[in-house]
Amino acid sequence: MLKNFALGFRVGVRERVGVSRVRSTDAVLLLVAAVWGSSYLAAKSATSALPVLLVLFARYGISAAACAALVAARRRTRRCTRDELRIGVVLGVTQAAVLVLETYGVAHTSAANAGLLISLTIVLTPLLDRRSGTAGLPPRYFAATGLCLLAVALLVSGSGFHSPRGGDLLILAAALVRAAHVVLVGRLTARRPVRSLHVTTVQTVVGTALFAVPVVGTGSLPALGGLDATGWAQLLHLALFCSVFAFLAQTWAVQRSSASRASLLLGTEPVWAVAVGIGLGGEHLTVLTAFGAASMVAGTYWGQAVERSHRTAGAEETRRQPAVPAGV
Repeated sequence: MLKNFALGFRVGVRERVGVSRVRSTDAVLLLVAAVWGSSYLAAKSATSALPVLLVLFARYGISAAACAALVAARRRTRRCTRDELRIGVVLGVTQAAVLVLETYGVAHTSAANAGLLISLTIVLTPLLDRRSGTAGLPPRYFAATGLCLLAVALLVSGSGFHSPRGGDLLILAAALVRAAHVVLVGRLTARRPVRSLHVTTVQTVVGTALFAVPVVGTGSLPALGGLDATGWAQLLHLALFCSVFAFLAQTWAVQRSSASRASLLLGTEPVWAVAVGIGLGGEHLTVLTAFGAASMVAGTYWGQAVERSHRTAGAEETRRQPAVPAGV
């Protein structure tokens, strides 16, 4: 009897630890979504004062310097492994592609519209994420993502819906590339002992190098000298919070979750974008936008619950399958 009690106690503790870990991972992903939701207004303001490629170069340069300082502070683990270098280069290219599309897009559309359209990533990610445990998602999952799409339509209608412009199309392209990037993060870091900080450092160095070439070629670098305090604050926010913190947190969280689940939580980004627009950008909340925001949260958490249940059931079924005899 005591043995059964001890076993039950250990199982209960493991379950509570597991739930706590899931909640902490979800909280980090939601914080990333909030930070990214604030990035559209900051990027919109920054690109009104500086060329897009210069904004991206400055953002990546500051991020790389901050990451290098963090790596240098870790005395015993400074050197990157071969896996960290390889993964960081690949993710650096895909992340740079996402940001160049997003930044050019937000420069030619509204910040709120950009934040809303990018949420289509939540639909595209599960279609690209075909790993074991996420393939064959149940119809309820896509019903949840459909609710999120309805929420996007309501949010856009509340802000005055219009036919897609050039900037809107660039944001849609960014949503597709971001979905591929999220899937790559999950695939490349799965079962590999990579450190998020080192991978992120390589990413930011790669991005800095990619944007340095056109910036130096066009001779736009001196424009940074004429930037005022507000402009520098926006660049620092984009670099330190929307890049360094968000990249580190996303890599850390996806390693402990799944690409589809992460995409759903990051899909609350448009809600945060609307909130920032209302609080800092002077926008007004209508009945449609309020209902759209509530629908986005409901759809996100519904889809999250469906995906978690599906993944857990799949893992349990795999454990129950009998082992295949050697030589068969």
